[in-house]
Formats: sequence, C-alpha cells, structure tokens
Amino acid sequence: MKKLIKTITLVSLISLPLICVAAGPINDTPISIHKVVFEVTIDGAEKWEGVLRNVVNVQKSLGAKTIKIEVVTHGKGIGMLVDTKVSSIPEMKATIQKLHESGVVFAVCENTMKRMHINKDQLVPLAATVDSGVSEVIRKQESGYAYIKIGE
Repeated sequence: MKKLIKTITLVSLISLPLICVAAGPINDTPISIHKVVFEVTIDGAEKWEGVLRNVVNVQKSLGAKTIKIEVVTHGKGIGMLVDTKVSSIPEMKATIQKLHESGVVFAVCENTMKRMHINKDQLVPLAATVDSGVSEVIRKQESGYAYIKIGE
C-alpha cells in the first residue's frame, strides 16, 4: 500500500509540470480601459494649451485606443470651447478637433453658459453640453473615472 501511494505521488509530481506546459499561457486577459475626466476652470490660451498637452500626453502614455477621456469645462474654463476665442488660435482649434476625432469628449457647463449669456451656437461645433460641470465630474468619478483638476 505504501509503495502504491509513493508511486501515485511520484507520478503526480512528474506529470503536473507537463500538464502546465501543455496548457500554455492564458491570453484571455481583457484589455484595460482607462477612464479620465479633466475638470478645467482656468482662463487663457496658454493655460488651455497646457490642458490639451496633458490630454495628448495621457493618450500617448496609456494608448488612445484604451482610454476614455472627457474634458469638462465650467467657470472661466468654458472659454476654451467658445468658437470666437478658439478660432483666433488655429493650432489650438486643430488640436481640439484632432482629440475629438480620437474620442475625447469636450463638455461645457450649461449653468456657466447661462450665467455668461453664451448660447450653444457660440461653442465650437464638437462641444457637448452638460447640465452642471461639477455634477458631470461627480458622475464620472462615480463611474470609475480618474479625476484631474486643472484650475484654481
């Protein structure tokens, strides 16, 4: 009986590594989707260009196909998506367009728009609007988005 148990144990120890090698590596790992919300509340072209550089750098680092990005603007930050302001800076407008085409969502706070008397048709055409910029950031965080604050 002892000899039988020793034989079974020995056979098991020898065959286990062979079974593992035959099975091979598991490649069913799902692609990780990163989610980031940028909250923008700053004014000025130089600062907005810095925001866009951050968005571009995050896309490059984490992979544009594996990341969801939403840029939420409110307060002073909505100027970044007001057409008359952005049109005067062609490079910035082109960057915003390119980022939008890669899947980045640019959202403007409707509360700020009302306060500043800005209509939807005054925004860059690709801009989405949200009822409240702060509430949109909260909703994104609750759904697992990493939070980046840019502004005061």
